[in-house]
Amino acid sequence: MITRTTFAGFGGQGVLLMGYVLSHGAMHKGLNVTYFPSYGAEMRGGTANCTVTLSDKKIASPVASNPDILVAMNSPSLDKFEPMLKEQALAVLNSSLIPESPTRKDLRVLQVPTVELAREVGSERAANMVMIGAVCAASELLTLDETVKGMQAALKGKEKFFDLNQKGIERGFAFVAENK
Repeated sequence: MITRTTFAGFGGQGVLLMGYVLSHGAMHKGLNVTYFPSYGAEMRGGTANCTVTLSDKKIASPVASNPDILVAMNSPSLDKFEPMLKEQALAVLNSSLIPESPTRKDLRVLQVPTVELAREVGSERAANMVMIGAVCAASELLTLDETVKGMQAALKGKEKFFDLNQKGIERGFAFVAENK
């Protein structure tokens, strides 16, 4: 089993943190992991993306030229990474900012209203946690417990954010369960 995931969006959307949460959750699960971040020079508003590769075997390269999963937090990210996806890949889209659907018809698509769901749990700042919850639930890469443990490991030393982030992750898992 090997799964390559690309997370993409604007800086400030928590794109790199989503990848980091997935990485830590997968390590907790006992998988081999590579985490490969990339971001523009701007602190906020510039482009940001990361690739996370998970495998039960050794991973030869952190580069994912044909990802199995795309998490797109904005339209430019969908435009840039959609052509690179494998056939039958999973595209998880932030429908709060991406009104359109992918142009490819061979993709499995999940549209997640991250901002609206994050408001339900108390803060729009939890949108990325809603998204990582939905991604893990839809892909079945991690359980709810593994995802929460990944978030806690990724944010070690920032325990004051655990409660809100866990609520966001739980809401993402619930959204997928409600929409199966």
